[in-house]
Amino acid sequence: PDLDIIDRCNLTVLQEPGQGDLVEFLVKHDVHVVASLPCYSADNVDKQRGNGVFDRSISALLALNDAGYGKNHGEGHGLLLDLVYNPLGAFLPPPQQDLEVQYKKQLRQNFDIEFNSLYTMTNIPVKRFTDFLYKRGELEDYMDLLVRNFNPSTLDNLMCTNTISVGYDGKVYDCDFNQQLGYTIGSSSASLLFEDGDGVVDNVSDDMGGKSVFDVETLNDLGCDAIRNDNHCFGCTAGMGSS
Repeated sequence: PDLDIIDRCNLTVLQEPGQGDLVEFLVKHDVHVVASLPCYSADNVDKQRGNGVFDRSISALLALNDAGYGKNHGEGHGLLLDLVYNPLGAFLPPPQQDLEVQYKKQLRQNFDIEFNSLYTMTNIPVKRFTDFLYKRGELEDYMDLLVRNFNPSTLDNLMCTNTISVGYDGKVYDCDFNQQLGYTIGSSSASLLFEDGDGVVDNVSDDMGGKSVFDVETLNDLGCDAIRNDNHCFGCTAGMGSS
């Protein structure tokens, strides 16, 4: 099919027990890997993701390179490996092109790792990041930052206009972030904001219905369903965009 099948990959999963054949599976099905690596520095990655995450991520990238990922930088067919950067705090990411140059230089010099493209992503105010901001009293200011930096030129390239996310159970979503919130395509869910006894604020979807891959024959079958949006969508339209 004329589709780009993307695995939004947490690199450390490639090092988990029972996942030894995952790289082989991705190669066999010509899956485009988009992997999160918030920095090319071990200190910064481990500070954000936990001790040892950087080393495990580097091992995973080397395994993907060995399998042929990220090696083709021309226009022809190849196994695509893209990386994703997101800031360490409540601010917008730097220009994508300049940061990609630094990523490629540092990863090639220090680890002989190659990849195709880098995408800079704004931290989207959902789940753990929302909780982080709420506890620090920064949620309102961060939302104001996103709204003030709304960029209408990002609208034509939003992921929700040309991509669907598929859950482990086959349910389909307009984007990764709607998937985290449980906003299934075709559902009549409502976003609920709650605070638990520890002061944790979170979004939860009161999901009713919704479609799965088993309900549609082609992507055209989803054309009648409006794209679900909420406050978090300002994260994809701020600055240079995040899609």
